[in-house]
Amino acid sequence: MPSPARTRTTGAAPTAAPPPLRRLTLLAVCACVMVAQSMVAAINLLIPQLSSSTLHPTSTQVLWTVDAYVIAFAGLLIPAGAAADRYGRKGALLTGLALFAAGAATSALATTPGVLITGRAICGTGAALITPATMSILVHLAESPARRTQALTAWTLSMGVGGALGNLGGGLAGQFLTWRALFWAMVPLAALLALAVARTAPRTARVDRGNPDPLGTLLVTAALVALLFGIIEGPTYGWTSARILLAFALGALLAAAFTAHALRSAAPLFDPRVFRSARLRAATLGTAVGFFGLFALFFVNSQYLQNVKGYGAALTGVAILPVTVGMALAPKLVARRQAAPRLVVTAGLALIGLGLLGASTAGPHTPYGIYVLWLLVISFGTGACMPALTIGVVTSLPAHQAGLGSGLGTASRELGAALGVAVTGTVLAGAGPDFSSGMSSGLGWVGGVTLVATVAVSWGYRGRA
Repeated sequence: MPSPARTRTTGAAPTAAPPPLRRLTLLAVCACVMVAQSMVAAINLLIPQLSSSTLHPTSTQVLWTVDAYVIAFAGLLIPAGAAADRYGRKGALLTGLALFAAGAATSALATTPGVLITGRAICGTGAALITPATMSILVHLAESPARRTQALTAWTLSMGVGGALGNLGGGLAGQFLTWRALFWAMVPLAALLALAVARTAPRTARVDRGNPDPLGTLLVTAALVALLFGIIEGPTYGWTSARILLAFALGALLAAAFTAHALRSAAPLFDPRVFRSARLRAATLGTAVGFFGLFALFFVNSQYLQNVKGYGAALTGVAILPVTVGMALAPKLVARRQAAPRLVVTAGLALIGLGLLGASTAGPHTPYGIYVLWLLVISFGTGACMPALTIGVVTSLPAHQAGLGSGLGTASRELGAALGVAVTGTVLAGAGPDFSSGMSSGLGWVGGVTLVATVAVSWGYRGRA
């Protein structure tokens, strides 16, 4: 199939029709998303090995090894998505894979904690380019609404499966190999994915709107980084400490500055008036709420299975895998209900909240079979609502801004995930050495907040889009 000519547009529609979405293209871009998301979770099971490694990191340096990826990833998603729309989605994806491989190699070769943290940040920057570019490619190649729904469902499933596979990979590396082995494995994997993308993904039309808006990019990135720093470091320094309050205040100030700049600019990074859409607000909130609950579970899950149930790192990674079952089955079971997204979104988020409340009852003597039932409830709820929420965000923006829409949606995912980990970590820290009690309280709080937020999301989905 010949590659279509590269075209630029100055309006909302490209001047050349893209080729249809092929199965190999779908598999290649979904594999890219899976790998990028896996590195968010994989490092968590390597923390004990990192702490006792020859790098001799302090506890703060270990935390930054974990957080550097998330901050770079989430902080750069919105400008990375807009850049993919403007400069080329396939090029952004290949650049992201190259940065991801470079960051993994830097981490694997690290001789000091600072180099390891730098490598993680480079990896996160690559992931920020990979994730929105992949969704934007799928949106542009899907030849019908039904095919687009199918493609975005597969993309969303890849996000969830990537987290579970990251836990498995981290557990296997932690028990049988070394932490460096995990990073080395990412280098040839990223190279293979780049080759697959180069061979299977066509170039799509770019959008030229004149001004790349460097000031807007700087403001929105700095606002997200400040907000993420406050959320992630809140449990460490205290939510009322001067450092954390300053981070939140700076984030709010920078966000306000971006809004004022964008409203005056002739060609802003994105127009904040898009949030006048109740559907976009609800889909963005729902995405954050879903990952708020899911990552609160991920945060305590491995600790519960290892520290309370006595599982090894590898067995813990395997024991978490049932989370992927519900994510894979739910989209197929609710496919006929996609025309009624309010019902699907409300039911899915409610299942996440109820599953968290159920998981909060787990203790030292809870059989794994009972505990895994609650994991399946949460994963089924995630699989049911996340494709609809993803579609809600993307379809609220013009097709030529699909990369930006993906950036907005994924940024809300990562903010929700960071907040879920922070809230649960704060409750656990307050419980002292009694992990079971802290886990019960933490998941209970997160589950309750998820159910309350579900009402707000459902209200935003009322009426027609």
